[in-house]
Amino acid sequence: MIEKKFGIIGKPLSHSLSPFLHNCWYRKYKICANYSLIEIEINEIEKVIKKIKNKELQGINVTIPYKQAVMPFLDLIKDDARETLSVNTVSLNSEGKTVGSNTDVYGFEEGFINKLNIQNLEQSKVLILGAGGVTSSVIFALAKKNIKQIVISNRTIKKADDIKKKFPFVDIVTWSSVEESAVNMDIIINTTSLGLKNGENFEQEFNVLKSNLIYYDVIYNPTETMMIKKLKKKNFKTYNGLEMFIYQAQKSFFHWNKINPELDNKTKQNILSKLK
Repeated sequence: MIEKKFGIIGKPLSHSLSPFLHNCWYRKYKICANYSLIEIEINEIEKVIKKIKNKELQGINVTIPYKQAVMPFLDLIKDDARETLSVNTVSLNSEGKTVGSNTDVYGFEEGFINKLNIQNLEQSKVLILGAGGVTSSVIFALAKKNIKQIVISNRTIKKADDIKKKFPFVDIVTWSSVEESAVNMDIIINTTSLGLKNGENFEQEFNVLKSNLIYYDVIYNPTETMMIKKLKKKNFKTYNGLEMFIYQAQKSFFHWNKINPELDNKTKQNILSKLK
């Protein structure tokens, strides 16, 4: 039996547990396949997509910083990926065309939004830190819940401006004044790489916040970033990105294999054991 090959493209990738999760599922469902890290430079994206066309690869996930950069090399962009202009899953359809999908929206909805027990959620004020590949997915998911009071801040203003072109109702604050804006927020969401394992951390302190603030971090490795640790000590409610990671992976797996893998406690415990 010929082994199917899948992987994830991005840079850096040393923190990613995608191979561990997908390979667990391949073993569980007795699928002859392997999923690996494919760390590449931006000028190598086209070469990887050609491998999918030639069936040397059966599919890939896409992570930072290539979720937009991959799009010009694809034949079709589907569903949420069209709305967000962000692709994190690539597959080959029956007509031999490369298809870009977005499973981040589903992952964020199931891993965070649908777990919130907030009255009048649509009236929440949300601050998003960062304007990278996953930010548009987060905004789109929030907008589906009728949350429109959304502010974004990014270290480079151009990326924030690009997000606003897609979502005109979003407001922008400069990175230097983000702490002042944070004071009035109900939810803060970090979509930057700040706090990633072996990476940089926030310079901002965020010392003045609403007592009922909810902080969400798309990062799952480590399970507790420096910011999460700091806010937990002050009794703020915090979430990491592990559930989002698992749910988006589940949907990607279904795109490729037409099997919806079970999300049981054993799977989650196996991932957590890798993060310790």
